[in-house]
Amino acid sequence: MLGMAHSEGTGAGGVGGPDQAAGVSGGTVSVEASVEGGRGAVGTAPSAPRAKWAVLAVCCLAQFMVVLDISIVNVALPAMQTDLGMSASGLQWVVNAYTLAFAGLLLFGGRAADLFGRRRVFVFGLVLFTLASLAGGLAQSETQLIIARAVQGLGGAVLAPATLSLLMTSFAEGRERTRALGAWGATAASGGAFGTVVGGILTDVADWRWVLFVNVPIGVALVVAARVVLVESRGQVSRVRDLDLPGTLTVTGGLVLLVYAIVRTETSSWSSPLTIGLLAAAVVLLGAFVAIEATTANPLVPLNIFRYPGIAVANVVAALLGAAMFAVFFFLTLFLQRVENYSPLRAGLSMLPMPLMIIVASQLVTRTIGRLGARPIVMFGAAVGSSGLLWLSAITPGGSYWTHVFGPLAVMGFGMGTTMVSMVSAATAGVPIRLAGLASGLINTGRQIGAAVGLAAVTTIATHHTEGRLRHGIGQPEALTSGYALGLFIGGCVFAVGVPVAFLLPRLRRPEPAAAGSSPSAQLTAESATATADTVTADTVTADSDDEQAVARTAEV
Repeated sequence: MLGMAHSEGTGAGGVGGPDQAAGVSGGTVSVEASVEGGRGAVGTAPSAPRAKWAVLAVCCLAQFMVVLDISIVNVALPAMQTDLGMSASGLQWVVNAYTLAFAGLLLFGGRAADLFGRRRVFVFGLVLFTLASLAGGLAQSETQLIIARAVQGLGGAVLAPATLSLLMTSFAEGRERTRALGAWGATAASGGAFGTVVGGILTDVADWRWVLFVNVPIGVALVVAARVVLVESRGQVSRVRDLDLPGTLTVTGGLVLLVYAIVRTETSSWSSPLTIGLLAAAVVLLGAFVAIEATTANPLVPLNIFRYPGIAVANVVAALLGAAMFAVFFFLTLFLQRVENYSPLRAGLSMLPMPLMIIVASQLVTRTIGRLGARPIVMFGAAVGSSGLLWLSAITPGGSYWTHVFGPLAVMGFGMGTTMVSMVSAATAGVPIRLAGLASGLINTGRQIGAAVGLAAVTTIATHHTEGRLRHGIGQPEALTSGYALGLFIGGCVFAVGVPVAFLLPRLRRPEPAAAGSSPSAQLTAESATATADTVTADTVTADSDDEQAVARTAEV
């Protein structure tokens, strides 16, 4: 759904020669000029359709690799723990180090692409991601692996926005761009959904290290391809100070301290001076982030974006969804391997009902959301998904796969797929097209933050519960299952909160029918003129026009 974005004033760039003229026929996209406050960005577009689809292939494969690594390590966690002697908190940091770096720096990565050039940032992020993958595969300790995963997340946060920006500037607006962005969105969705399956195959056939090594040959091939098929293009940002470094540092630092404080409660109580100090520092940093965004001329997240109905509510739903989904990835893979003694390959294939049902639900929602609106579909999806998760929390050692795993995963996957599509639609409903990218980017950031914070909290509670059961003489399989089941139950309850929260979404407002006989191009022209007029009017009568311009500059993210 990030692909719905079209940033106002986005420069056009692609794989054509640097001296191409604007408006050349034969598939050439006309050059778009961006002028904002006296700063312009002009790029070129590819003249050969085959070259443009080569750009698409490079961008889609890069996006698939980045999203895949969010979940690919989950099936490999038991093998990592055995090989490196990792603690329970160390296991969740393998997941959270990547998630936090990716979420905290995602919007910043989009700004960097505008400032330093999209191809340059794409290649830099790709090289960083590839080297971190190599370092993670070679790690000999828990600390080395966690650091490598954090650097991976940084590379992914720089790389992912550049893939979308390159597509936006390489394909003409209309059917051509829609097809390209549809392919990009499909690879992004399938990457996250099939991560556990791919991780299981690699861990079982080769070794856990190959869930990281697999990125190396792909990354090298993509770097070579990028140098051949991509041409440099720049966006609207032209000064280093346009990068909101204070905002980036405060939000990322605050989230890291918050997660670390929660994880530390395994060894320090909630009332200990260390825990209280960490939580207080996290609150101060996050509060400073809000203050910075409210006063800086070029905010990372312009706060007035939340004036549009649905964005704040959809972000809360996204955070709840992220916490629930990562609880499943984490606890179920551990249960299948450590209690049921599944091989990594079998555990990964056992998770297959979930991504398949997510895809099915996504297709169904796109056919019904126009008639029903987002609110009832988000409520339905959260209700179905949470019921599947609560059903999954009834796992027992030696239980039937079909009734204790397959059925709950299918129900939960359908609910999560329903929620994913509809909540993005709810977030972007009523938002000008130039802001749709930022609205969707906030949804993805919110989901990753919810996943990191939620997983830290739920894992800490589940670990305490398991240790308590072991102290009371309960056998290890039963104690582990009890802890995993509690974590899944909490995840189900968290997701269920999405039902009343979704009720706060605005109702569907049906658009007026188009005038009879008007052509699609005329309707598109009228819509564009209306959007432009609305923007000019808003900028004229609104006191915070600087924030609106900052929103436009980050819309590509």
